[in-house]
Amino acid sequence: MDVIVLAGGFGTRLRPWTESVPKPLLPILDKSMIEHVVDVLPESLVDRVLIAAGYGIEKMRTHFANTQLPYEVRIIEETEPLGTGGAIANCKSHLSGGTFCVINGDLITSLRVEEMLDFHRSNGGIGTIALWEVEDPSRFGVADYRQESGKIMRFQEKPPIEEAYSNLINAGTYILEPEIFNLMPMGAHSIEKDIYEDLAETGGLNGFPYEGWFVDAGTPGSFIEATQVCIAECKFDSGSVYGDSWFGEDSDNLGLVSGSSVGHSSVVGEGATVTNSVILDDAEVGAGSILDGCLIGRGARIPEGVEMNGKIVGHDSHVG
Repeated sequence: MDVIVLAGGFGTRLRPWTESVPKPLLPILDKSMIEHVVDVLPESLVDRVLIAAGYGIEKMRTHFANTQLPYEVRIIEETEPLGTGGAIANCKSHLSGGTFCVINGDLITSLRVEEMLDFHRSNGGIGTIALWEVEDPSRFGVADYRQESGKIMRFQEKPPIEEAYSNLINAGTYILEPEIFNLMPMGAHSIEKDIYEDLAETGGLNGFPYEGWFVDAGTPGSFIEATQVCIAECKFDSGSVYGDSWFGEDSDNLGLVSGSSVGHSSVVGEGATVTNSVILDDAEVGAGSILDGCLIGRGARIPEGVEMNGKIVGHDSHVG
């Protein structure tokens, strides 16, 4: 299949990191976020990856030109915001013409797309949506899913919790047939709101519930959670895990680190405590400092004896 990765956002919730590095290129352990996203598909399933993006285009092209991957990567530029449906339609001329997959660009998930594809092909219909169960569905697209048929009968985009059809939400991965383009209007639109709600009423929309993990890595807290999931699931090619933390090559830990990642050539000083945090490459945490729930950018310097909670420190920044 061809795969479209929706990466059109500016990553505003991860600023200042994303002011100089596009969100899809932010590293989670030793791979970019977008490489973790595409890892959900077995290499044997992927022919081409199309990244629908509106920001950091040249940086992404340079990155993937210098990265060895088992599939072709093309950056498809959005010159204006197109919404999810418009972004998918903007990729149409680059698709091979068969069944294709769409994944949100900040999604870290245990979904087995090969099983989802088998179900999609056996159950008919134009589209299949991965579904995930949550306690509060009001921030998501909610499916009225019928297990006996595998169909989504109705679809709501971000309903009030008391009006939600179920606790099964749109989990951000779709398998679609080319016929979906016949349903799309011109210009910017939302596939969730403008297409799926009508498609469900005709019986053309399948649901695929799954379990395991589902993390939208677009906020500081969820970026840390995604990092912890990747540590627990050994989703890295280099470095080492000690306890529940990952340490990149040539990193040095003289303190106490838990639930965190410490990037390549980074140093945690003597007596420092780092908890539930992400430290990127070439950074330094001074002796005796205490960090909890922090994102420390590439090349940043944290002096001795600093205490920080829930802070994002920019790349190459010197705190204090």
